[in-house]
Amino acid sequence: MRFLHAMIRVKDSDKAMDFYTKLLDMNLVKTITLEDSILYFLSDEDGQTQIELTANFENPENGYEHGNAFGHFAFGVDSMEEFGKKLHSMGYEYLYEPYYMPEAGLLIAFIKDPDGNEIEIIED
Repeated sequence: MRFLHAMIRVKDSDKAMDFYTKLLDMNLVKTITLEDSILYFLSDEDGQTQIELTANFENPENGYEHGNAFGHFAFGVDSMEEFGKKLHSMGYEYLYEPYYMPEAGLLIAFIKDPDGNEIEIIED
């Protein structure tokens, strides 16, 4: 068995696609149009991990509510400094600025996507 993808709903597919493809360097691998939505499948650079962004044609006016079970996605970067430059050049800010987590021996930070989903950035 293998893990295929995780799905999140997005209110504005253009903003979400810019965020995931331009900032997080994911690649659009497939689009499926259904009668009530469009599904965008994005993959990481090695093609092993995918996220499905679901854009329903009818959205709640204020976007989707976040449950308390989902925590975050995590993405690895080679350089937190370079990622920070890219993040700011695209008009985004850190939710939690980069900090060293001694328990894990890692430099981490947190951001939010356009729909408010938390994303952990890990320098690996």
